[in-house]
Amino acid sequence: MLVAANIVVGIVALLHFYFLVLEMFLWEKPIGLRTFRQTQGAAKATKVLAANQGLYNGFLAAGLCWGLMLGSAGLGIKVFFLGCILIAGLFGAITANRRILFIQSIPAALGLGLLMLS
Repeated sequence: MLVAANIVVGIVALLHFYFLVLEMFLWEKPIGLRTFRQTQGAAKATKVLAANQGLYNGFLAAGLCWGLMLGSAGLGIKVFFLGCILIAGLFGAITANRRILFIQSIPAALGLGLLMLS
């Protein structure tokens, strides 16, 4: 069960590194515009905010990687960062877009569940 949990944690970390790239570097590019369903004007107006959000996503991913690198000693770190991601995803789903629940919260909850079962 621990192997499955760590695989899910790794996937969640990769997702958040991808969010970092999207929000910091591809926000105004066609893939960023399509992903976040926005216009070029809206993207230009929110570019700094998106980069800041992307940086936070990078910190979340780094925290998960840190927990994975510590092996069994990293359980608390993985739980903490997955919990942060779960809460952020729930908040985003309520305030911004319901899709965030499926993209961010459910994978984090799955990782937490698997960690608790291992």
